[in-house]
Amino acid sequence: EDEITLFERDMKEFWIQFKISYSTEQINQTSALRDLCKETIEALSEKWSKKLKEEDLLIDKIQEYNNEILQQSNYIAEKEEQLTEIKSKVNEEEEQQKNLTDSIQELKDELKKKMEIKSSKNEAAKEKVERVRKIKTLFKERLGLEMRRIHDEQLQFIFRHIDHKDPDKPYMFTLSINEQGDYEVTSCTPPLDCIAELQLKLRETNNFSAFVANIRKAFTALSYK
Repeated sequence: EDEITLFERDMKEFWIQFKISYSTEQINQTSALRDLCKETIEALSEKWSKKLKEEDLLIDKIQEYNNEILQQSNYIAEKEEQLTEIKSKVNEEEEQQKNLTDSIQELKDELKKKMEIKSSKNEAAKEKVERVRKIKTLFKERLGLEMRRIHDEQLQFIFRHIDHKDPDKPYMFTLSINEQGDYEVTSCTPPLDCIAELQLKLRETNNFSAFVANIRKAFTALSYK
């Protein structure tokens, strides 16, 4: 009975010691596992926290890039608009320049035509004056006519030997060539009623000798009145 009791006591102590030992090991393992989990969680938290910060920085960087791209896009759009305006102005100025060049060329052509017409009229006027000069001597000898060049390229015709009572009495008229290249009587002393008719006939026939002779006849007829 004593041995059984001793055995039971020993077994009881063994189980008590075993439980104590097992519990302590379990506690230690649990504590170690808890610490490991805690360290792992802390490591993961730090890792993910760092990763999240990096992602936040990346997001901020991407947003910054997006803002820069938006600014650049707005700048490019503004410059393109300015470039379009400049091109429009350049095209408008080119059109104005072309119109101005065309206008200048038209003026040059018109001026050239006017110069040619003027040159032609000048030549015609010179020819008429030359014809007058050539018959000057003839008129003076046969008709008692004297011709003088006066101001503004006019010719003054002076007839004498018309009035039988006063042979030296002058009868005169002044002749010029107008801008149209036509003969024009600018003065007549004494005045003749038929001077306009004679002038028109001169322009139509261009017969200067007959014109001068008809004026002398008109002066002669006037002297008998």
